[in-house]
Amino acid sequence: MKSHQSTQTMKPATAAKKLGVYLEATPAEFREGVVSRAELNQLQADPPEWLRELRRNGPHPRQVVAARLGVSTSGLARAGVTEALTTEQIEAIRSERPEWLEKEQALHADVRKEQERIRKLHAEKAGKTAARENAGS
Repeated sequence: MKSHQSTQTMKPATAAKKLGVYLEATPAEFREGVVSRAELNQLQADPPEWLRELRRNGPHPRQVVAARLGVSTSGLARAGVTEALTTEQIEAIRSERPEWLEKEQALHADVRKEQERIRKLHAEKAGKTAARENAGS
């Protein structure tokens, strides 16, 4: 009996997210089809010019905009930034340093510190549990 491996495919929205690009800015043939795992790997390994251009200049999806500004996607929403932005628009915000950006960057940094503290706490507890189990053996 021979097993047949089906080709794994994904919706264009999923592929765009994995590629870090704004779906609506991609070529029509990308948006209208399905993307196989092999095609996605090829796009990542050897991006065509349209993909390089989108990554370089945008428009960028919210998660990329947030990362470039050093804030969370929730922080963007609180600031009223709901649309995709170009690299030029992101740089303008960074150079203007509006009050909301500084506030959201500080909040984002605090959240990340707390996440790191919790991660370390869990790691310490796991280490102590493992040590007790090893000592009892």
